[in-house]
Order: sequence, then structure tokens, then C-alpha cells
Amino acid sequence: MYKVGLYTLGCKVSLYETEAIAEAFEKEGFEISDFDSVCDAYVINTCTVTAESDAKSRKYIRRAARKNPEAVVAVVGCYSQREPEAVAGISGVSVVLGTADKLSVVKRVKELLDSGERRVSLDVFDLSGAAFEPMKIERAPRTRAYVKIEDGCECRCTYCAISAARGPVRSKPRCDVISEVEALSLSGVKEVVLTGIETGSWGADFKEKYGLAELLTELDARGSCKRVRLGSMAPELVNEDFIKKIAPLKIMTPHIHLSVQSASSYVLKRMKRRYNADMLYRNVELLRQYVPNIQLTADLMVGFPGESEDDFLKTLEFVGRAELLDAHVFAYSAREGTPAAEYDGQIPESVKQQRSRRLIEEKNRVREAVLDAAVKSGAQLNVIFETENGGYYTGHSDSYIEVMCHSERDVRGELLSVMPTGHENGVLYGKIIN
Repeated sequence: MYKVGLYTLGCKVSLYETEAIAEAFEKEGFEISDFDSVCDAYVINTCTVTAESDAKSRKYIRRAARKNPEAVVAVVGCYSQREPEAVAGISGVSVVLGTADKLSVVKRVKELLDSGERRVSLDVFDLSGAAFEPMKIERAPRTRAYVKIEDGCECRCTYCAISAARGPVRSKPRCDVISEVEALSLSGVKEVVLTGIETGSWGADFKEKYGLAELLTELDARGSCKRVRLGSMAPELVNEDFIKKIAPLKIMTPHIHLSVQSASSYVLKRMKRRYNADMLYRNVELLRQYVPNIQLTADLMVGFPGESEDDFLKTLEFVGRAELLDAHVFAYSAREGTPAAEYDGQIPESVKQQRSRRLIEEKNRVREAVLDAAVKSGAQLNVIFETENGGYYTGHSDSYIEVMCHSERDVRGELLSVMPTGHENGVLYGKIIN
């Protein structure tokens, strides 16, 4: 029995893909082993969203090659899609695939192990005519499971390398999404996260008019699972029509993660985002109008070329006005081949770091205020517990608040009601009441 270790860098889509690859290896008789152990083969699923992501990808490729110089080292994902020759040139690499046909890595690895060869197999394809790769998982290592429903992005934002690395929008067929969600629910999964490179674009490539809101409505009508959460959503797609359709659905979690980037219309225009600050605020207000108990999280970028202090302050102000539960704050990273890398007004790293610190401090302050309001409201939270440490169990509410409770019995995997009692450092504490 061959042993294979897998490592994932990047987003929830990549995590899902790695789980599907792991299941495919198991079906071929492989043993899934720890990445840092001595294995016969290693698979690194790479990311290229920032220059740091590229560096981390190279780091883990080299780590695998050092761990066992005789192993088959296979590299897949966004970084190898963009820089296949560079990846193939790293000592020890035997298989290079991009973001298409990822499951074929199993066949290629097995062929090399069986033959004893260590030639370099480089199979990275142009994505212009790519179809959605049939892929599914049959189980989940946690009570929350990711289901990839969409691949690709056609936004062409001026800072982003992902459009080139992932290709055009491709959607998983409706019947495949439903069957995968329902099978996972039957296996014990309490929450399904529908995710994609541009989740809200699911169905855009279908001939019929059937989009994400219609899919969610059908999942709700069928009672396909206990609850559904959405992956990152572009603000312009979370419009009044979409919100009105999903607001009444019982399986929908009252939580949306918005890919905001900036709250400055000037910066958003230079980014070639498809919304401005007015649209962003209007859609946030509509979410709160139709889903009064909703919590919002967001991605926020600082230091985009030409971002002035006033532009930055508009993003800083957005955190408080939108009452964000949390935010992922990151600094702009110039990506070779993107328009923004050639823009005038590149921001010094010291300014990026200072703005990042200020934005993180603000989002932490706002998060504590949001948690304080949750405690004072006295409203019960529905929590799925996931981890345990010393008799304390941690999970997330349907609104994505992190909750910790003490319990005399093991409550991992259970969906329980919790009465909030306090909060500290971004975590809400409570008492299980059922």
C-alpha cells in the first residue's frame, strides 16, 4: 500500500478539491498519511493569490522533496497553472498539473510509483474552453462540509491573478449539487458551505434561467440538509432580488461573507470592480432590512496603487457602519501580468503595514461591539460544536459567531441552543440549554 501526503494552500475551493483528491487516492488503495511523514508520494495543491502564496507553494514543494527524495512529488493548482515551467524546474517535482483535470493526479502518481520512473510529467492546459471537472466528496472530516459548485471568474479585476489561473465561469450541474449535498447530510454533516471562485456566478453559464437563488430555494424545498452557508459573495450579486428570494429560506444561515476589497469608489473603479461604494452600502442595508439578525464578514484590501489616506479612511469607516462581525485584512500584492502591477502610485510597504494594523484594530473593536450586542439581546444561538479542549467545546452559530461552552459530555457534531453569557477576544461564551 502506497502512502500519500497532501497539503493545501489557499481558499475553501482548494480545500474541497484536496478532499476529493484524497478520496480518489483511497479508492486506488493508497493510505492517506500526514504530510510531514515519510510518504511514497506528495501532492501540493497550490495558491497564487499573492506573491507570498507563491513563495509558500515553493516552500512546501521543496519540503516534500527533502522529506523523501525518492517520492513522487505532484503539484497542482493555481500557482502551477500560472507558472508551470518554474514548478517543473524545482528539484524533485515529478507531476505538474494546473487547475483543470486535477483528479488525474491520482493516475499519474500511481503510474510513476508502479514503474519506478521519476520523469517530469507536465500537463497544464489552456482553460479557455474548459468544462466543470466532475468532482465530489462522499464524506467530510468535520461536521461542516465544503461543496464546490462553481469554478472560474470573469471579473478581470486589475489586481487579481486568479481569473487567469482558474479560467471562465463553469458551474456544477444542478442535479449533481443536490445529490452531493443530500448524501453528505445523510452521512451526518450538519452544515454545507456552497463555495466557488465566484460563488454568486453559479448558473451564469447555463442556457436556462436558473441561478444560485433558485438552487437555494430548491434545496430548501427538498429539505436537503440542516443548514447551508455561502462562500464569498461579490457585493453586486447580493442585490435586492437575490436577497428577497433567499431571506425566507429555512436552511439559509443568517450570514454573508462579502468580497468588499475597498469602500472607496475611486479605488474600486481602478480595481475594475463591478460596484461602487453607494451600491455596497445599499446592498448591506437591504441585507439588514430583509434578514434582521444577519451577521456580515468581509475581505478588505489596503495599499492598492493610488489609495490615498482618505480612500483608506472610507474602508475603515465601512467596518463600523456595516457592523462587521469580522474581516480578513490583507495588503495589496503586485502580481506579474496584472494591470495594477504597472499602475502609478504604488504604496510603500511600510504604509501598507501601518494601514493593515489600523484596519485590524478597528475590525477587532467592532467585532467586540457586535458580540456585546449579541449577549445583551438575550437571544439564543443555534450552534454546531466542532472541537474540544479541557471540557470546553467550540463551534459556530448559524450567524457564524464563534461560541465556546463547557459541557460534561461530548457535544462535538451536535446542533444545540446556547444562551450567551459573555465574550472575550472575539469569542462568545454561553451555556448550553438543551
